[in-house]
Amino acid sequence: MTTLIGLLASTGLRSGEVVSLDRGDVDLTNGVVLVRKTKFRKDRLIPVHPTTQAALRRYARERDTVFPRPKGEAFFLSSRGCRLSATGLQSNFAKARKLAGLDNGKPLRPHDLRHRFAVTRLRLWHQQRADAQALLPILATYLGHANYSDTACYLTGSSDLLAIAAERTILDGGAA
Repeated sequence: MTTLIGLLASTGLRSGEVVSLDRGDVDLTNGVVLVRKTKFRKDRLIPVHPTTQAALRRYARERDTVFPRPKGEAFFLSSRGCRLSATGLQSNFAKARKLAGLDNGKPLRPHDLRHRFAVTRLRLWHQQRADAQALLPILATYLGHANYSDTACYLTGSSDLLAIAAERTILDGGAA
């Protein structure tokens, strides 16, 4: 679960996309994940950070040691050696959340990591003084959205993001 949750957090993939990954979809050499026939029936390539690539490699080695003869092509396996289901992901995520002490208040869902990824990317662009508005279509494509408006709902105003935007507005004389 550690690697799967890390992949969700570091890429913004949908949980259904992660459990649908097959072994051939994860290029451990080049650090690219192929998401096939996603929500809008499109394929897309997702580059992963070298630390994510290393974690995926470690997981694959451990998985192959525990399950040397896989029952299918799934990249992420359940404790029985079968493809991890969406229900299994939700259940295991809830257990991990509880163990981490994150069960107070509104429960964190795997999909919340997708939202956090989008907000974090926008915050980083602002910190880098990049033209975040011009980069939003790239974020939309990366997330696999058919329309930019689908991405906009992910970009809720976190306090740090609003502070950065306000600071840029002041420094740039009113243009954020």
